[in-house]
Amino acid sequence: MNFLEVENVSKSFAEHRALTDVSMEVPENSIFGLLGPNGAGKTTLIRIINQISMPDSGEVRLNGEKLKREHIAQIGYLPEERGLYKKMKIGEQLLYLARLRGLESGQALQAAKHWMTRLEMQSWWNKKAEELSKGMQQKVQLVAALMHDPDLLILDEPSAGLDPVTSRKLDELIVEIRAMFGTTIVVVSHELASIYDIADRVIMLEKQAQGIIAEGAPRTLATTSADPRVKEFLTRGTGKVPIL
Repeated sequence: MNFLEVENVSKSFAEHRALTDVSMEVPENSIFGLLGPNGAGKTTLIRIINQISMPDSGEVRLNGEKLKREHIAQIGYLPEERGLYKKMKIGEQLLYLARLRGLESGQALQAAKHWMTRLEMQSWWNKKAEELSKGMQQKVQLVAALMHDPDLLILDEPSAGLDPVTSRKLDELIVEIRAMFGTTIVVVSHELASIYDIADRVIMLEKQAQGIIAEGAPRTLATTSADPRVKEFLTRGTGKVPIL
């Protein structure tokens, strides 16, 4: 069963065409990669799914229902542009963000403590965001996206700026979250290498709103597409992806 379905979605901003008839199906309890270079419309599509903006045409369905306001409570979102209050203590920030998601005070405290313990962040409660490294701040914002137990977790460039060790640990955590909670996870990236080891399926968007150029399991794309743009994705980045 597909948990998230995008059907023929298009979006323009003034004279700029961001998306053209994009469709994708994200199976329930899967890790799905949304790939493309800068300007391919990845963030625009994610904003539409989060109802930050609306499509010009097309439809988005969540768990078989046309997207509606109530679905926001089922989505956890880690945006590409990070934003923590630098002078505010981590514990206070997490409680504040959880309340914005609709959790009661007691629920927010319980969720924050659970995830901070789970990710070995207990000692950070009274630290200010400016005292943490970029990787540590990344973990804080991941906790913020998880505290309301979302059914769909969207991570926009989650490993950007992280060192290789921290990036691998994040991959392991993403896989573990899917296994433990049955969460459907969409990972957005500009290179296949960053999600090659964890994604069940990916789609690749071309720049300038030219739509989807490839779709499939990461390990089989190289043998099913002769498109040079797909080959570029397969060899771009950290070198984790073998040249098949």
